Amino acid sequence: MRRRPFRRLRQVAVVALALVASIAPRRLRAQNGIADQAALFLLLPVSARAVGMGQSMMASNGSGDAVWWNPAGIATVRRGDAALHHSQSVIGTSEALTVTAASSLLGVVALSANILDFGGDIPAVDNQGNVVGKILPRNLALVGTYATTIGRRVRAGVSYKLVQFRFDCEGLCPSLPTKQASTSALDGGVQFDLPTKLPITIGAAIRNVGVDLQINDSPQSDPLPTRLQIGATARYVIPKVYADDAELLVSADVIDDVPVGKPLPRVGGEFVWEKKAFLRAGYVFSSGSTESGGPTLGLGFVAGRLVIDFARVFAGLSADAGQAPTYLSLRLTF
Repeated sequence: MRRRPFRRLRQVAVVALALVASIAPRRLRAQNGIADQAALFLLLPVSARAVGMGQSMMASNGSGDAVWWNPAGIATVRRGDAALHHSQSVIGTSEALTVTAASSLLGVVALSANILDFGGDIPAVDNQGNVVGKILPRNLALVGTYATTIGRRVRAGVSYKLVQFRFDCEGLCPSLPTKQASTSALDGGVQFDLPTKLPITIGAAIRNVGVDLQINDSPQSDPLPTRLQIGATARYVIPKVYADDAELLVSADVIDDVPVGKPLPRVGGEFVWEKKAFLRAGYVFSSGSTESGGPTLGLGFVAGRLVIDFARVFAGLSADAGQAPTYLSLRLTF
């Protein structure tokens, strides 16, 4: 049975995206943009709550979701939690897992993994066009995180990442050499609760500070996408005359490369009812030439110890291709 042209085109596009997202071509370096950085999957958002909030997460705390944004945020995890984050877009399918454990004396630790699968059914063909194998492009990040409180108002955290770029092969893959490369990186962050009547938290984190990614013995290596993000969150408890047990969270961040050039804002809001239902909306501002942006919307529910979050993004590469990214998170509190 012959494969449809669209499917063949999609397979080629997937391989191209995998290459761009991990190892940028040398000729693009002159543009001094995102294309000269490696492991760009580290910039893809993890956690449906974060997506619904417009990725403005620097001051967020209290769950393992903070591992992917500001590691200081896990310092307020009370006992521990385990979360599974799923996302689907035109780029591929991402699965991330985080498990946290808390100690009143030692602080909070977390172990996490993130796998981005660019598509597991890409055929490898020989010179005659016969399918002789399967190409499996993947990006992998393994993360260890530690965070603690300092006094009553300050939290600090650090993460160590092992980052791997892989092109695995099943069978024979003469059309694409099987390659893999690994590097390591650090994230660090702080949060501070302001001594104000209205609860306000400020936070800052620097992510993906590490060794350039190099394929085998190639003389070319590409830097990781280091980002500095700073932001704040304010929490307002709605008076009972208007609503029972309801509150509103508003957050705003700015993010940029290092060194800082033109920071871009990210804003979000969350309406919380009885701490069991959540409605979120956000906006990710974009430069228009590198990273995508646009409006986001999210929902969340609590059922016993299970927290369910869902979010969608309405602009960017996937949305333009007719497949708006969807995000689903399941979190179990201990």
